[in-house]
Amino acid sequence: MARASSSVREQPARAEPAHIVPFGKQLKCLQKFQEYKTVEALVTLLTDQPEEVLINVIGALGECCQEQENRGTIRRCGGIAPMVKLLSATNRALLVNVNKAVGGCAMEPENMAVIDSLDGVRLLWSLLKNPNPDVQASAAWALCPCVENAKNSGEMVRSLVGGLELIVNLLKSKDKEVLTSVCAAIANIAKDQENLAVMTDHGVVPLLSKLANTNNNKLRRHLAEAIAHCCMWGSNRVAFGEARAVAPLARYLKSKDPLVHRATALALYQLSEDPNNCVIMHENGVVKLLLAMVGSTDDALQEAAAGCIANIRRLALATEKAKYG
Repeated sequence: MARASSSVREQPARAEPAHIVPFGKQLKCLQKFQEYKTVEALVTLLTDQPEEVLINVIGALGECCQEQENRGTIRRCGGIAPMVKLLSATNRALLVNVNKAVGGCAMEPENMAVIDSLDGVRLLWSLLKNPNPDVQASAAWALCPCVENAKNSGEMVRSLVGGLELIVNLLKSKDKEVLTSVCAAIANIAKDQENLAVMTDHGVVPLLSKLANTNNNKLRRHLAEAIAHCCMWGSNRVAFGEARAVAPLARYLKSKDPLVHRATALALYQLSEDPNNCVIMHENGVVKLLLAMVGSTDDALQEAAAGCIANIRRLALATEKAKYG
């Protein structure tokens, strides 16, 4: 196997592509890989190979398993077990590539069942303790599809002793990619009420709120999603308002990124169930910005924007009625 350049191996998690390959060419490449049974050949190289070879092999599989058909092929030819075994490695570049590959495989529920049976989720979770931020971030990203596609994800997460406290504490990280990936993972975990209650006890609300003043659109998107889901427990909506998270979120609506708009509208809709938050939103010009989004072709954005405006308007009418009778 050809030896990869050291620059590729040194920064697998942060490297940006030199150019974008046109979609048609991507399909042709995928078809050729399938025709030559490339994935099957790569899987045979997952065992009894030098570390340098493994880094490249698992890196290639991580790219291949972004395609649904290849994810199935990896499972059928027994590739998941050796992948999961590599989660116990110590090499940073290898771990980053393995995390991506396992996370890609977990996008299929059938694959996720195999990963879970091999204790893969626990191994991924343990990598959140790794001192390297690239490893932490790639592990958190991999956990997102694991939580989303596990048969009983709530119970699976609860079985990891200290796991929820660990992931909440990662919100204190100084690394933007770690923060973004952890917010994405928390958004998925918070869909389970019991786990959300535990994360709330560990201080997830004030920690998320402290991140609100960011200009990073990727972090904004996943932070807003996490806030939206974390609103669903107890007095968390009120707590986000008291922690001054609402005004910064309102400014996200001025972003150019439509994915940020959707996540922010969902968060603001949940937060608008609290009257004090509605007042803050109104003062920060949310209504005008949301009105423009009510006509969006994105149903989720449209409904969240309309729901938030309705809550703000309902409060305004109630205030007028109380004032003037």
